[in-house]
Amino acid sequence: MKELHEFHVDSTRYLDDHGKPLGDLPTQARDLHRTLAAYRHMVLIRTFDSKTIALQRTGKCGTYPSVLGHEVIGTAVGQSMAKTDVLVPYYRDQAAHILRGVSLKEMLLYWGGDERGSSWENCREDLPIAVPIATQCCHAVGVASAFRIRGEDRAVVCCVGDGGTSKGDFLESINLAGAWHLPVVFVVINNQWAISTPRSIQCGAETIAQKAIGAGLPGHIVDGNDYFSVTEAIEYALERAHGGKGASVIEAVTYRLGDHTTADDATRYRDAEELKKAWEKDGVKRLQNYLHDSGHWDADQEKQLQADCRETVETAVEEYLAMEPEPPTAMMDYLFETLPAALHDQRDRLADKHRARSGQGGGA
Repeated sequence: MKELHEFHVDSTRYLDDHGKPLGDLPTQARDLHRTLAAYRHMVLIRTFDSKTIALQRTGKCGTYPSVLGHEVIGTAVGQSMAKTDVLVPYYRDQAAHILRGVSLKEMLLYWGGDERGSSWENCREDLPIAVPIATQCCHAVGVASAFRIRGEDRAVVCCVGDGGTSKGDFLESINLAGAWHLPVVFVVINNQWAISTPRSIQCGAETIAQKAIGAGLPGHIVDGNDYFSVTEAIEYALERAHGGKGASVIEAVTYRLGDHTTADDATRYRDAEELKKAWEKDGVKRLQNYLHDSGHWDADQEKQLQADCRETVETAVEEYLAMEPEPPTAMMDYLFETLPAALHDQRDRLADKHRARSGQGGGA
């Protein structure tokens, strides 16, 4: 038998579970200002996450997907992208969104069911949050195709969960990205669970990153709780994309520390001991330990940061709760660019009922 080709998948890790360097760190670690900003952002996102779950539990927000365990990956994505790049997210990318310019209030509006939460003031070309599984991968290659056709030096970052890589949308998208040599980076957040389906029975492949091989793309695995390894991989992939070298697939391995969403109860299918071991690998604590051990962080700074984050989040919540709700006709106004004639009568009747209930009287 003649062996025609040989493939491999690289894996990178720079910090151990406790934040201790395993060897020489990458060049990104020399930027202390950026590393400190990353840690502060992770704490802010974790604070926001906890508060949003509390809002949902008290009926002040809709179903919400916790970002616990994803803070490192989202922060690295948000920091690494150029302003002119486009983020094509899924539903657990809060950390990246905020760094791209989405406000906390806009995030709350979205998860509160208000369509104004999808009209981001500061990153108008980033795509909306995608709740359907893996459909955003198709959108990502469409955007990347437009960049290539126009000759624009721009790249796309598409985030997807491990479960999404079992969908045809993902496989077709990476195939097209490879065939057309598109400037897109697929960041697969492998958090070990597709709702209640564990990674072990989602796919027979040893890694998710190796799926890139069939599309002719480089696949790389990083410790998703290691800020330096994630940052290095994303920056390298974006450099490839901007340099005309095509797409990449990054598998960032982490663990979903919370329920799938606030509509889920992970204790029904997940072992408590497994969760405990995952918390011991927490990426936020790992980076805090690294900064502390290197003499760049202390207890007083941590206390002040926690207070600042709580204040920032509370201010955003107050602004969100003070927003005047949109009328029920908004469900139609935001659905179509031009409302179909068949729906005009329904919208008028809906508007009349709303006016009557709000004491504004009838009328057309």
